[in-house]
Amino acid sequence: MPDEPRRRVTSFVHQRNRLTEGQAHAWARLWSRFGVDVADVLTGAVRYDPPAWFGRTAPLVLEIGPGTGESTAALASAEPDTDHLAVEVFEPGLARLLMRIEETAVTNLRLLRGDAVELLRERVPDASLAGVRIFFPDPWPKRRHRKRRLVQPEFVALVTSRLAPGATLHLATDWADYAAQMRAVCTAEPLLANTSPAADGWTPRPSWRPVTKFERRAVAEGREVRDLVYCRRMTPNPPPA
Repeated sequence: MPDEPRRRVTSFVHQRNRLTEGQAHAWARLWSRFGVDVADVLTGAVRYDPPAWFGRTAPLVLEIGPGTGESTAALASAEPDTDHLAVEVFEPGLARLLMRIEETAVTNLRLLRGDAVELLRERVPDASLAGVRIFFPDPWPKRRHRKRRLVQPEFVALVTSRLAPGATLHLATDWADYAAQMRAVCTAEPLLANTSPAADGWTPRPSWRPVTKFERRAVAEGREVRDLVYCRRMTPNPPPA
């Protein structure tokens, strides 16, 4: 039997989207101001230009898969000197995040609708990001689906190349085996260094990362949340002897 073609990892799975009335109104009012389609960036219809989008040059953090943006808006509000890009395909989540932007009046957050992997690969320059955050990505818990998980060696190498030296990759998940996979993949990347002081590599939960409804539900259901924070090295870590 011939080998199964390798599936190209994306940052999302297509879903049927339906906006509530309030979300639809928020989209109509706010998307043209705060949102950009990744497809337009890839085709060149819209230039990838964060300084123009934000009206300034500042450290730039990219969040992949913000969901409804509960933590995203809070972190942007708490970090006014840093600009934030949130990449998501789920339109109701983006609409809810637009509503949060309006509620909190944050000015340092912009949204991108589409595939973060393609955006990183095709448009984000090398060494241009101050950080990448991936909180609670789809765990694909069934063994036969794990090849669809986002955090895999090729993806981590891509993300690392877009981080400036000293910039961080912050991951969080409530699925134990995915956490172990994340740790193994990131530890194997020669340009990443685990910042945890603990021998097991887990980072104590940062107090500044907001606890979302999703995370509270995961804990209530008995799943331990693991954080991992890696820093991009100046030079590659030499291979073990």
